[in-house]
Amino acid sequence: MQPPRQELVTELLLRWRAGDRACLDRLVPLVDDELRRIAHGCMLKERHGHTLQTTALVNEAYLRLVHQGQVDCQSRAQFLSIAARLMRQILVDRARKFRSKKRGSGAELLPLDEGLVFSPAKSAALVALDDALNHLAGFDARKARIVELRYFGGLTVEETAEALSMHRTTVVRDWSLAKAWLKRELCPQESDAS
Repeated sequence: MQPPRQELVTELLLRWRAGDRACLDRLVPLVDDELRRIAHGCMLKERHGHTLQTTALVNEAYLRLVHQGQVDCQSRAQFLSIAARLMRQILVDRARKFRSKKRGSGAELLPLDEGLVFSPAKSAALVALDDALNHLAGFDARKARIVELRYFGGLTVEETAEALSMHRTTVVRDWSLAKAWLKRELCPQESDAS
């Protein structure tokens, strides 16, 4: 038997999936700590000294969830998976905007919100990782999703297995293979040396 809070999360997800948009407002406070943990994990991969706070990332992910309308998830883990994907998209979108402004018009760079500042090296690395993940998804979507959930979402192996409805052993194996593929893709000179 699930604890009452978990039952409420599941009930709210199912009602939201069925079109009751008000359920999202009740759901988010129940999973806020987990959303902040995911956002914090995403932010750890940003440059040291950045000023974007996890709250801003959680809030933007919430706004995107609201605008998406119905979302196909039936469990807490699936919901967190969707939130992790949105947070990744937010960071990658901002990094791409930063890079295009840097190359472009000569206009003064103004952060998109007062707390967001990207370094050129970090934004380039994030964009390169996103491009590599999109390439991986083209021929192995499952491994790409595992990387997204583990790296960007900060989900544990068990949470990833639950979100993707697969066995823990499969997640561990695919995670290892995906990391090796990404390393070869992102750092070909290191792979050639070994």
